[in-house]
Amino acid sequence: MFTNQPASTNFSKIHKTAVISAHTQLGTNVEIGPYAVIGDNTIIGDHTVIGAHAVIGKWTAIGEKCHIYPYASIGAAPQDKKYCGEESYVIIGNNTQVREFVTVNRATGEGEETCIGSNCMLLAYSHVAHNCVVGNHVVMSNAAMLAGHVEVGDRVTIGGLVGIHQFVKIGRNTMIGGASKVVQDVPPYITVAGNPARAAGLNLVGMLRAGINENVRQTLKKAYKILYLSGLSLLEATALMEQQLPASDELEHFVNFVRTADRGICRVNTRLKH
Repeated sequence: MFTNQPASTNFSKIHKTAVISAHTQLGTNVEIGPYAVIGDNTIIGDHTVIGAHAVIGKWTAIGEKCHIYPYASIGAAPQDKKYCGEESYVIIGNNTQVREFVTVNRATGEGEETCIGSNCMLLAYSHVAHNCVVGNHVVMSNAAMLAGHVEVGDRVTIGGLVGIHQFVKIGRNTMIGGASKVVQDVPPYITVAGNPARAAGLNLVGMLRAGINENVRQTLKKAYKILYLSGLSLLEATALMEQQLPASDELEHFVNFVRTADRGICRVNTRLKH
């Protein structure tokens, strides 16, 4: 049922029922399944697979070696009353998997972008709303939902059925437990869970997988205790971290994130031991 793309030398395989705009730029060895729809002004990178019935909306760019599974919707207009039809974009990096029934919306605002990095995995029914920025190596479990303008750092794992409020920032290497409601910023390297989400310790597994060494992990453990268990204000806690703890890129990122948290940070779950 697949045939090589007519009048092309890029050896792509396109099912005869797929609907592809004449203004689509296809890379080499792209595969497009039955009844998929590819809109205007889209770019599909080399060796990417678009599954059956998937819809790729206009002004969408998908990188190399991605796999968009059946019934996913990438690049539809944002679900935002402020959107007035302006040109905006979805950009997805390389080696990212987008599973069944995932939705990723374009941005609101002329020239604005919704961005997803490389080596990500978005599981079935997850949602990335307008103007979100998702880093690299991010996992969104089934039915995890990002509202508009959410920022997610690298190597974040978001559990199933998680809802993240608009404009929230999620620091890198964090773990968000399943069915959590996240309404405040989540500092890097920690685990949060609950409704509303509460800090529950460091994400030690995530830090190990990211190759963060033992000395830095011990420093971050001390930073966590200063932030959450000392009773100090945020300004006092971050100042004490800089005075007492050995410098590292990870500590600097932790301190800067806490200082610039626009929505405040998730509070600690005092029922858990740390």
